[in-house]
Amino acid sequence: RLMKLALLGTGMIVTEVLPVLTTIEGIELEAIMSTPRSLDKAEALAKQYGLTQATSDYQAILSNPEVDTIYVGTPNHTHYDYAKKALLAGKHVICEKPFTLHLEEFEVLAKLAQEKKLLLMEAITNQYLANFTAIKEAVSDIGDIKIVNINYSQYSSRYDAFKHGEIAPVFNPEMGGGALRDLNIYNIHLLVGLFGKPNRVKYLPNVERGVDTSGILVLDYGNFKAVAIGAKDCSAEIRSTIQGDKGAITILGATNTLPEIGLTLNGQKETVTNLNSPHHRMYDEFVAFEKMVATNDIDSVAKQLEHSRQVMEVLDQASKVL
Repeated sequence: RLMKLALLGTGMIVTEVLPVLTTIEGIELEAIMSTPRSLDKAEALAKQYGLTQATSDYQAILSNPEVDTIYVGTPNHTHYDYAKKALLAGKHVICEKPFTLHLEEFEVLAKLAQEKKLLLMEAITNQYLANFTAIKEAVSDIGDIKIVNINYSQYSSRYDAFKHGEIAPVFNPEMGGGALRDLNIYNIHLLVGLFGKPNRVKYLPNVERGVDTSGILVLDYGNFKAVAIGAKDCSAEIRSTIQGDKGAITILGATNTLPEIGLTLNGQKETVTNLNSPHHRMYDEFVAFEKMVATNDIDSVAKQLEHSRQVMEVLDQASKVL
């Protein structure tokens, strides 16, 4: 059966995913919601992509019998409220990262989804890419892991304005902004997806105007140590490395797309591969979500939800210093 999808938000992530969704068989776009002042944009997107409903009234979407799944693509601090209302209305939920601002909010949603027998999923690109699976398989080739260094730094187009006092949502601490939740979250997902939950977490942020514009997250896995760097106030060529006593894996590029993977065994030349599909980075995750909903695949959803829980536990510990 078709996934009948409503999208919340008209920001960059929603406008980016809409053309991707039109190419996925099994997804039918039904509705889009915006704030009242962005209703014109929602109506234009609805017309462009053939959605029958464009509204600023969330209740109108929740009571639409044609909608069975809600995609929450709104600012971070609104995720919990929108997701909870969707579950209470009997809709499956796909929520953008980070799931919620606090671990206890996540636990409420997970419990509610279980009680209602609904599917609750986190939209996190890197977990569904072929190159992620390739990294996971290559980890055993490089021996005992010793040092992991994951970096996602991207100079924000809004940082200059932020320095002059214009605070966009991505730099607003009340709205869940900052480098930890915006960029470093991809690094946390990658590390937890590969190695599970760390024993200890320590976050060392650079704080300006009350928000972390960049920071270094230190994760202690006992036998090895990992650092996850996220920055919105500076940038460099993005490279990440996983170092073992028999070789190293290099990720060439951003951790939300994992564009190329290098493998170097001790004393040998590096081999670089890319197994990712040529599609947009969000394609694979939505193909997976569609399949989970179509087949009511509770087991796969539960597995991904446990992964998200461990990520939220890391995020919760890290954000205590903010």
